Amino acid sequence: MKNIAETGRQMSAINLKDNINPQRENQRQKQKNATRRLIVETALKLFALKGFTATTTASISKEAGVSHGTIFAHFKTQEELLAAVIDEFGNRINLRLHELAGGKNGVKEVLEAHIRGLEECENFYTRLVTEHRLLPPGARNTFVLIQSAISFHISQALERDISEGRVKNLPVHLVFNGWIGLLHHYLTNNDLFSPGGSVLQRYGQELVQYYMDLITRTSG
Repeated sequence: MKNIAETGRQMSAINLKDNINPQRENQRQKQKNATRRLIVETALKLFALKGFTATTTASISKEAGVSHGTIFAHFKTQEELLAAVIDEFGNRINLRLHELAGGKNGVKEVLEAHIRGLEECENFYTRLVTEHRLLPPGARNTFVLIQSAISFHISQALERDISEGRVKNLPVHLVFNGWIGLLHHYLTNNDLFSPGGSVLQRYGQELVQYYMDLITRTSG
């Protein structure tokens, strides 16, 4: 009798589990995803404002309006949260590059798309540039992957422009590193070039044109 009762209890539990409303489960998952997005968005904003080392999970939970434990229900460690935020930033940049410079565009169009994509998260990207050596290995690797994706877009466009005689036959690594170096110089010195404002909005188009003048093939 005891075994029958136990079997019945187990079957009831299974039936109860099977009868869970799918809509309720979907709603629960939607809420979970929404909370995760909220945490990532809030962390991105605070990292941009205060920096990576000065921003704590406690300040993120307070700003997001969730409990401190909720942060760790979605991310096991602060490093994991940081990597997720950088990954989200990278997805946005890649999406913008695909939207604005997909297809058979040249180097100029890719650089312009890069500028416009970075404008949307300029403060966060500036933090990445200035503090990337302080990042934990996982987050730093994510940042490297983002730069590699940008390099790929530039290399594809450079190959087309070289084959059509529009730009000089230069190695991809020099073109990419030269562009990144110029861009990072202005961003890391934003207090000199555009105090209180956006460096990319003020100088973005000028930087693109200057760089294109350097790599464009001249006739004769």
